[in-house]
Amino acid sequence: MTASGSCIGSPRTLTGVSRMSSTHPADRGRVRPKRLARRLGAAALAATLGIGLAACAPDSATQDFLDGTNKGYIAADGFRVMEFPEDERNAPIVYGGVTDQGERFDSAETLGEVVVVNFWYAACGPCRVEASVLEEVWQEYQDQDVAFLGVNTRDQAETSLAFAETYGVSYPSIIDIATGEAKLAFAAVVPPQATRRRS
Repeated sequence: MTASGSCIGSPRTLTGVSRMSSTHPADRGRVRPKRLARRLGAAALAATLGIGLAACAPDSATQDFLDGTNKGYIAADGFRVMEFPEDERNAPIVYGGVTDQGERFDSAETLGEVVVVNFWYAACGPCRVEASVLEEVWQEYQDQDVAFLGVNTRDQAETSLAFAETYGVSYPSIIDIATGEAKLAFAAVVPPQATRRRS
């Protein structure tokens, strides 16, 4: 449409050159199927490229973690590994929830096993970096009475599953955003802010 409000079939100016549309008078105002298909195809291609290129853009939280600045992540007070002798261990934490695959998980299913519980969410830079390492350990020990379970504290199932596919994670995650059931069960052991990022 030109500034004067005329449509297809009217004189149009392209970079100072005036030309008449070759549209047949009976077709004025209609978009031909081939032209429409080309326009839709071009729009779809532009959208796909835009989304694809945005996905390749550097993620600031991950880059901050890799650079050692950790601006987008608040770690628990002082990272440390503690091993408790068997006679000093408390009763197992009772927790559960619905996994990203829609199945109900109950901690009673893993009694007697070593359970690695990873609190995470998709936008967490360190979570992205550690995903392949956790998966590697899971693959090595899954047949030795060791269970791995993620607790996703911020995302819905679709995001959790997309993360698992992207980073090659094969063990399930509880989707804990709605109820906080698992997070609350661990609150006495794991600081609730362990996977909270600064806004």
